[in-house]
Amino acid sequence: MSIAVFAADDHPIFRRGLCEILGEEEDLSLLGQAASGDDALEQILALRPDVAILDVDMPGMSGLEAARSLAEQGLRTQVILLTMHEDETLFNEAIDLGVLGYVLKENAVDDVVNAIRTVASGRPFISPSVADFLLRRNRGKTELRREKPGLEQLTPAERRILKQIAQDKTSKEIADELGISVRTVDTHRQNISGKLGLTGSHSLLKFAFHNKSHL
Repeated sequence: MSIAVFAADDHPIFRRGLCEILGEEEDLSLLGQAASGDDALEQILALRPDVAILDVDMPGMSGLEAARSLAEQGLRTQVILLTMHEDETLFNEAIDLGVLGYVLKENAVDDVVNAIRTVASGRPFISPSVADFLLRRNRGKTELRREKPGLEQLTPAERRILKQIAQDKTSKEIADELGISVRTVDTHRQNISGKLGLTGSHSLLKFAFHNKSHL
């Protein structure tokens, strides 16, 4: 069964190239495309694709604003944000909204197909270049403030779970990897969040990602 995709970008040449890339993949089908956030939101609500690729910087409604509207309406479409900027604030806002895909436009040709397949399966995808940038930023902040992320509070088992979370693995994948039940993994997730004072459905993923170098 193919993955239904919608693509929105205000640059026609880039959008055309993106659509051509999608057309070369047998397991992907392009449902529609748009050049603005407002048009994208209207079409996505009508077409309900599996994955929506949204450029952050579009006229009118931005890709991030469109993603927020989709989240508020409870649409199950997974979102991939395209951006030209290595922006930590934007990344954090996207994660808080439940956006699973974050792709730097300069790497889109190499990353977008893998990103689509990954987020369609319910797993997050972050362009490696963005991940490296954020890790460097976080490492610099940690060294500057000389703060510890609180990992010393965790048991060895909890740290193993957190390390798996930092690798974008689902609870089932973690359970299979460690030979434990999904329920045990979920219990560990709750305990880790409690010890670290994390709230919100995506705060644990964000913490694990930003502290990956400490795990």
